[in-house]
Amino acid sequence: MTIVFYCQHVLGLGHFMRSLAIVRSLAPHRVVFVTGGPEVPFELPPHVVHERLPVLSMDEEFSAVLSEADLEEVRATRAAKLAAILTRERPDVLVVELYPFGRKAFEFELLPALEAARAGVFGPVRVLCSLRDILVEKKDPDKFQSRVIGRLNELFDGLLVHSDQSLFPLEATFPRAGEITVPVTYTGFVTERPSPGARERVRREMGLREDDRLVVASAGGGKVGSELLFAAVRAYPFLASGRPPRLAIFTGPFLDEEAFQRLLIKASGYEKITVSRFSGDFLDLLAGADLSLSLAGYNTTMNVLAAGVPALVWPFAQNQEQSMRAGRLSELGLLGILSPEDMDPARLAGRVSELLSRGRRVPPKALGLDGAAESARLIAAGATGALLGG
Repeated sequence: MTIVFYCQHVLGLGHFMRSLAIVRSLAPHRVVFVTGGPEVPFELPPHVVHERLPVLSMDEEFSAVLSEADLEEVRATRAAKLAAILTRERPDVLVVELYPFGRKAFEFELLPALEAARAGVFGPVRVLCSLRDILVEKKDPDKFQSRVIGRLNELFDGLLVHSDQSLFPLEATFPRAGEITVPVTYTGFVTERPSPGARERVRREMGLREDDRLVVASAGGGKVGSELLFAAVRAYPFLASGRPPRLAIFTGPFLDEEAFQRLLIKASGYEKITVSRFSGDFLDLLAGADLSLSLAGYNTTMNVLAAGVPALVWPFAQNQEQSMRAGRLSELGLLGILSPEDMDPARLAGRVSELLSRGRRVPPKALGLDGAAESARLIAAGATGALLGG
């Protein structure tokens, strides 16, 4: 079976990493992973072929498409390459991440491809949408929902929602979900898992004793959220009495170089603070940690839950998505929420010290975190024409 999986990330890493987890779970099927966002360091297993479209991204307000080359030329090249991939591969399944619930700016390549798929140009391909748990709010929600429903019902064969329906039902952020006529299936949350024995291995490699504490602070892709990382460094002197914790900071690959260098300088006075852009071992590091400080994006939040590490999250304030996710998970006792006032160094240090003093505890409520494997099963089932539903 051949599966083409299209993912366009434009600002952070969440869309990309969630798609990557699903793609990895699709073995032994042949997968062509089509991406077109900023470069991300990652490794792929043998069953996956990576096809890169010319890079496009968006500004922090999601109002403008950004390109280092002529935008119209890049669009034409991308559309032609996507069509060529589908023509060559004649996939059994085409999975499109987020669209039509987002990525309207990429209809220049998606609509022709989807219409051709529906017309049978690429053979008998089944088309599925891969969607996260919570949608961002829109200025004209009724117009937005009408467009989504039309595209979804006309051009897709099924919708996979990577969520727990009891926590984040689609209708909570898409009220007209009842008008969707294609099968809708909840997969559970998508995340990879730490390696067996990860906590012991990580702490041994870092030279940590049993009573040493490790705090991991991260900001996803890095285009937003660096304020939390600077706040963590400013708070560190208030944690430095006695046996201070190790603080491992990960800025994300997209933090601009000037800010990265400023953070390095501010952290350089502390022996137990390290600053890195990215780690391919991030999940294992979380498993070895005693506390996580992060934003509340889908990918990082699910990583935190999979690692079973106590966490404080600072939701990205531009839209409702991260606040909704953090609020619901906080109600379940799975994490704590940082407020803008908690960016004060002494106050942040107090929140950190409070959690560290409790010791590491397994979260009190387990969630369904097998969404990658379940998504892979449903994608394979979709290729056979099996009913997606439930």
